[in-house]
Amino acid sequence: QVQLVESGGGLVRPGGSLRLSCAASGISFSDYTMGWFRQAPGKQRELVATSTGSGNTNYADSVKGRFTISRDNAKNTVYLQLNSLKPEDTAVYYCDAHWITLHYWGQGTQVTVSS
Repeated sequence: QVQLVESGGGLVRPGGSLRLSCAASGISFSDYTMGWFRQAPGKQRELVATSTGSGNTNYADSVKGRFTISRDNAKNTVYLQLNSLKPEDTAVYYCDAHWITLHYWGQGTQVTVSS
């Protein structure tokens, strides 16, 4: 059974930081591209960042220079460091595991940026 469990969301002031974690089980983690997506109220889910098994990364333009994705293949965990947060970063953040045609999603963690 595949499980992706996110944690680390919360309420933070503009300019603040958070670190999200996603612990995976039931998959060969190092084979999977791991990603973070987000969905704000009334908007479509959008890609935030991805990391291949070998560590190549990709970011949405809106988060480049502020967010950093990383992974620990030994711990089957992917992280998203969120710095310089803005109110428009408010969303539910989802972890995604992707291999060929297989996609698995976590349940999401809420990030709210507000003063």
